[in-house]
Amino acid sequence: MLRSRRVLVRRRRRRMMVDRGVASAADPAFRSKGCVMTSNPTAGEDPAGIHPPGAAEPAARRAERTLAHVALFRDLAPDALEALSARCRWRRFSSREEILRYGDETTDVFFIVRGRVRVTYYSLAGKEVMFRDLSAGELFGEMSAIDGEPRSASVIALTDTLLAMLTATQFWDVLRSHEAVNAAVMRRLAGLVRGLTMRVVEASTLAVRSRIHAEMLRLARAATPVGNRAVIAKRPTHAEIASRIGTHREAVTRELNQLLRDGVLEKHGSVLVVSDIAALERMIEDVKGD
Repeated sequence: MLRSRRVLVRRRRRRMMVDRGVASAADPAFRSKGCVMTSNPTAGEDPAGIHPPGAAEPAARRAERTLAHVALFRDLAPDALEALSARCRWRRFSSREEILRYGDETTDVFFIVRGRVRVTYYSLAGKEVMFRDLSAGELFGEMSAIDGEPRSASVIALTDTLLAMLTATQFWDVLRSHEAVNAAVMRRLAGLVRGLTMRVVEASTLAVRSRIHAEMLRLARAATPVGNRAVIAKRPTHAEIASRIGTHREAVTRELNQLLRDGVLEKHGSVLVVSDIAALERMIEDVKGD
């Protein structure tokens, strides 16, 4: 019974994601594009979505197949990095293509070599909850590799994306063989727990207005501030911000317009500038009592 219910839940979520324009490599509509699809790719293979059947892969694409720019491996020696890159399976995903689906019983770990992805969740009622966006140099999928449990969220490509993949067994081998990588994974997991803890506290104690301030401060800090300013080049939509903090788009629009009038934010085309980070910090401190 439980397995049947899971199947039904997955089918409903799949329909919702198709309705939202999210493609899946497992769907017939994707296969009909004439892309190569390999269900069990071997090391070094590029399965679906890369090049038409029979076409040779350009040398420039082969040269991309390195983990040199993945933050987790920055302390590895060049020969170890080259050997690890050779062990990976490589795959390209198109924009809006589904990479992982909530509840999938897979355990591979993914490293973003190029592109950007979104970690998200769709409720059965159709509501989307966005957790975070990840860029080149980051990873995802490590929790299922560690505990063997089904996927806790879905992941979709926001742009054309190149990923390197390790099986759970290979990932554990790396953790056991390289102390620096092991430590980096533990720091990453600790950071995720701290971040999620803070979001729970904010959702439970802060009004919508203050949660918007906190989200803008997170975006500013993630954009590498210079002095008291930060440039958010990849500006999220008001609907995306609303999804992250559990409110509606209209509330986000009202508050961001107020921050623009107050001079805390500036908008230049598609770029958003936080011009007074200290002011955002004071707004949050005032309501938290820190």
